[in-house]
Amino acid sequence: MGYNIWAIWWLASIGNTLGSVVNYILGRFLVQYQDRRWFPFKPKSLERGHRWFERFGKWSLLMAWAPFIGDPLTFIAGMLRLTFWQFLTLVFVSKSGRYAILLGITQLF
Repeated sequence: MGYNIWAIWWLASIGNTLGSVVNYILGRFLVQYQDRRWFPFKPKSLERGHRWFERFGKWSLLMAWAPFIGDPLTFIAGMLRLTFWQFLTLVFVSKSGRYAILLGITQLF
C-alpha cells in the first residue's frame, strides 16, 4: 500500500507545531497559574528551558523538536512574549525538519 510521504510530513509537521502553539498560549496567558497542581510544566523543566532560552535566545526554538526540552522552550517563548510569527516560523522549521529526517530514514528501509 502506497503512502503519500508529503502528506504524512505535512500533517505531522502541522499537528506537532499546533501543539507547540498551545504551549506558547499557555506561557503567554496562563503563567500566573504555574503554582497549581494541574499546571502542565514542573518548575525544573521550566528552569531548564529558561536556561536554554537565556543562552541561545529565540534560536533555541530550533530545539523545539527535542524531548524534555522542546515543550518548556515553547512555553517560555510565550512567557517572554516572543513575536508569534517568529515563534511559529522557528518551531515549524524545527518540527518539520525532524519529520523530514525521520521520513527520509524510513525510506531507506
